Amino acid sequence: MITMTKKFKILGKFIKDLSSETRDIETYLFVRDRIGKYQLDIDINSKAHKNKMVEINTTFKFIDKEENQKKSHFEIVYTTVIKVNEEIKERKELEKIILIDVQDKIYPDLEKSLLDLLHNSGYRGIKFEKKVNFENLYKQKFN
Repeated sequence: MITMTKKFKILGKFIKDLSSETRDIETYLFVRDRIGKYQLDIDINSKAHKNKMVEINTTFKFIDKEENQKKSHFEIVYTTVIKVNEEIKERKELEKIILIDVQDKIYPDLEKSLLDLLHNSGYRGIKFEKKVNFENLYKQKFN
């Protein structure tokens, strides 16, 4: 499915990597009782290609940031390929497209994929109470 905006067009999107690791039953039981303390960690990187195409890899990790021996690991790498409008020349504008606009478009699919991974890994009933505000994250990082 191709999604168009004035600034860019999404040519494709797919799950590049999906991982759920729980070492043993003791770890599963430990994590099940404290999964509510896990936090979402986000990493976004991009790679320019020919013809104004950009590959964007958005990584969501659901992790326990506390020091515990028993942890599970949940990670999804979601790749989006976009074609940027020829009129976009400034680096700052391209940065905003990659870090805000594209993320806002793919977030529902990415969130559903991560929740499906968690539910299929035996951790039912998990919901993300707040949606990620990529514009606020961008402002925090660059202002």
